[in-house]
Amino acid sequence: MSEISFLCPPELEGRIPPPVPASKELPEWFRALPREMDMMDAHGLPGLTVRACLPVADVMSLGWIIPLPYSISTGADPQTGQLQFHWSRDVAFAPLDLHHPGQIGADKPPFQGKQPLKFINPWRVVLPAGWSAAFLHPINHFELPFQTFSGSVDCDALDVPINVPFLWTGETTEMTLPAGTPMVQVIPYQRAAMTLPSETRAETPQEAAARAQALTRKHSEESVYAREWRRRHERGSRE
Repeated sequence: MSEISFLCPPELEGRIPPPVPASKELPEWFRALPREMDMMDAHGLPGLTVRACLPVADVMSLGWIIPLPYSISTGADPQTGQLQFHWSRDVAFAPLDLHHPGQIGADKPPFQGKQPLKFINPWRVVLPAGWSAAFLHPINHFELPFQTFSGSVDCDALDVPINVPFLWTGETTEMTLPAGTPMVQVIPYQRAAMTLPSETRAETPQEAAARAQALTRKHSEESVYAREWRRRHERGSRE
């Protein structure tokens, strides 16, 4: 792929937070964790937290984060207690809108009684021919008080921005989501890679031996994944 482009209306350039590599927006709960737990694990190696788990860090670093363009605050209606959303009057557009509950079958589980919402995304994603993008809830951002619906879009053909449907999951009625809050994670992929042939079978004796050897090394050597099994050199220059 030659490049990915994020395009906004000219009048918004410089006035809203731009998309950023997801590696720059790792959640604070993850950044704050120490790498070690000051104890040994069952195999005699230093006990590690998820902060030391490179697969977790790598998946959170995939693609880009499109941030919330404007600050949004929530509060309860003094008459009904219903959750309400507010934003500044001087914004260029309303950053949030409603979906009809019937669009998710909200009269039945698992969405019974839920109100689907959507963030209005000002950024159009443009990809080269043959490429699409997955639009996902920011991966492992458990601190966010909402859960986005996932989608996949052929961004080499569509010329409009993709809005972000979500459900509110916040446990309190009064909070503020600042402008720049991770809104959605965009991960490009080549469509041809999604139709690769597959096979399902039992391991050969050689493959079983390789698995056993790898498990032994995993539980007896520190950082073997980082040293030998992680292809960091193939990840490009964004990390």
